[in-house]
Formats: sequence, structure tokens, C-alpha cells
Amino acid sequence: MIKGNNIILRASEPSDLESMYLWENDVRSWHVTNTYIPFSRTTLQKYLDSVQDIFSDKQLRLIIEENKVPVGMIDLFDYEPFHQRAGIGILVADDLNRNKGIATDAIETLKKYCKAQLGMRILFCNILEDNLPSLRLFEKCGFNKNGIKPNWHKKGNDFVGEYFLQIEL
Repeated sequence: MIKGNNIILRASEPSDLESMYLWENDVRSWHVTNTYIPFSRTTLQKYLDSVQDIFSDKQLRLIIEENKVPVGMIDLFDYEPFHQRAGIGILVADDLNRNKGIATDAIETLKKYCKAQLGMRILFCNILEDNLPSLRLFEKCGFNKNGIKPNWHKKGNDFVGEYFLQIEL
């Protein structure tokens, strides 16, 4: 477990299957995660059974717990140990848990872990230009906008740009 101020980041457990199933299949977040079809419980169970470590998988998915209750996930992806960098993504699933500092605490906790334990020097993320809450969150956590890919992401019948943000740890 990785302890933050008010949260804990921990490895996913078999008991998380139902929460992950609901979170991954919430169509409201599919445009952010590039998901186009639902995940089955079997697929998610296979994922849980196959997870090894960030060095072999090149990704790490952690459950965010507040008061011993899973409230979301935070991911590292596209891990490049040689370049000492990875992408980061976060989901606080329930609207009632948003704007309470959970995501900020999780990102700050993961940043410290990445630097101290994994020897990383850069974290990056991609955020749609109309996702103002996520832009504010990552900028609050010290990420800087380094570019935009205009009309990059199809959202409904329109296209929106996608910012590239990064932070040096």
C-alpha cells in the first residue's frame, strides 16, 4: 500500500472486480479512455489474474481507497524505464467523491512513489481541451501544457483538441 494524506493506493484485488466492471463500463468516461465496447467480467478477471509488475507489464493500475472504500483508479501506462517516464491517468468514479481532494492526493502520492521507488523523472498525460476539471487538476499538481493536437479526438459528431501535459519529478 502507498499512503497519501487521506487516501491509500493499493494493488487491485479479486474483490475489486465488481467495482472495476462498473467503472470500466461507464459510458460517460469512454471518450476519455478510448473505450468503444464494454468489458466483460471474464476479461477483467483475466486482467486481474495476469497482472505482474510495472517492469514486465509496462503499466500499473492502482485502486484509490478513501476510508477503506475503493473510490477510483490511478494508472501508469507506457512505462519506459530507460527514459524514466510514464503516462498517468486517473478516475474518481462517483460524482459525489469529486472535488474533495481525492484525485489531487492520489496524483501527489503517485508522483512521490514514482520518483522515490521507481526512479522516474517524467510523468505525462493527455487531456481533451474541453475537459476543464482534469486540466485544472493536473495543472494544480504541477503539470505543464506542452502542446495541443488540434481536432485530434472524435467526440460525438465533433472533434476536440487534446493537450499534452508533463511534469519533471
